[in-house]
Amino acid sequence: MEQIIEQAGAMWPLIISGTKAVVVLIIGWMAAGMISSAVRKRINKTPRIDPTLGNFAASAVRWVLLAIVAVAVLGIFGIEATSLVAMLGAATLAIGLALQGTLSDLAAGVMLVLFRPYKLGQFVDIGGTSGTVKDLNLFVTELVTADNVQIIVPNGKAWGAIITNFSAHDTRRLDITYGIDYGDNIETAKGIILRLAEADARVLSDPAPWVRVTNLGDSSVDVTTRLWCKAEDYWELKWAMIQGVKEAFDAEGISIPYPHSVEIQKEG
Repeated sequence: MEQIIEQAGAMWPLIISGTKAVVVLIIGWMAAGMISSAVRKRINKTPRIDPTLGNFAASAVRWVLLAIVAVAVLGIFGIEATSLVAMLGAATLAIGLALQGTLSDLAAGVMLVLFRPYKLGQFVDIGGTSGTVKDLNLFVTELVTADNVQIIVPNGKAWGAIITNFSAHDTRRLDITYGIDYGDNIETAKGIILRLAEADARVLSDPAPWVRVTNLGDSSVDVTTRLWCKAEDYWELKWAMIQGVKEAFDAEGISIPYPHSVEIQKEG
């Protein structure tokens, strides 16, 4: 019995330290989240500062605070900060090898914020993965696809990939190709397309709409139109033009042929 009491007495300081560590960890975790959120809101309130920078700064503040909390927790167990630094210094090589991917993502995150190949809210393609940028923090870029699927791209992968930013400029060029029958009047078809383009307020007058015959295909004469519009109008204008031209072609007797082939037999 006395032995059990002695063991319990020996364990008591460890229990107290463990309890303190858990309390410090919980409070520190919550405080880091609240402070980083406050930093994000504060920075994003300034119109001159891009929201991307606010998210990145908030992420950096959060991780720094969590590192301080970790040092405080180790201090509760009697591990001094100087001893911790010495231990980390001795294990630098091992830690560097183990965390080389994470450190690469961190460095890439800094580069992405400095050079800003994309910003929050922009639609981009990163190495073949497309989506709207929802978040950019120290380690990852978060994309959301058109069908609301979350995609997490490590910053190291993003920085090393080909980035296509569809929202970088205010305007975009819309190219649409229509196929008409070889027996149809080309000028009539071109006039229909041009008339519909000029009637749509979303089509910019400078550069002016452009309609040309671009290919003589196996089954059709391909007529291409090039229109300029605001970036946010791109998809709605494309769908409207495709439907409008089809309906106008039907009304004017311009046919859109199905792919077909003609077999010619030679008499032997």
